[in-house]
Amino acid sequence: MNRVVLLDTGIIGLITNPKRSPKSLACNCWLQTLIKAGIRVILPEIADYEVRRELLRANKIKGIKRLDELANSISSRAK
Repeated sequence: MNRVVLLDTGIIGLITNPKRSPKSLACNCWLQTLIKAGIRVILPEIADYEVRRELLRANKIKGIKRLDELANSISSRAK
């Protein structure tokens, strides 16, 4: 059976946070562990939209860049 993990907005926010708090580092480590284990990770479009909207509203350019990188990274592994 293939395992799939859907990322929610809270986790996405932590993963894309450029400030690198202990919590965000732990989320990034968790994500890398999933990927290395061959678990399919999905970034739902609605979650991407919600996080992106808030980043745009707050003019958080680094966060938007990291969100783009996350989306590209996950989508390239899904193919």
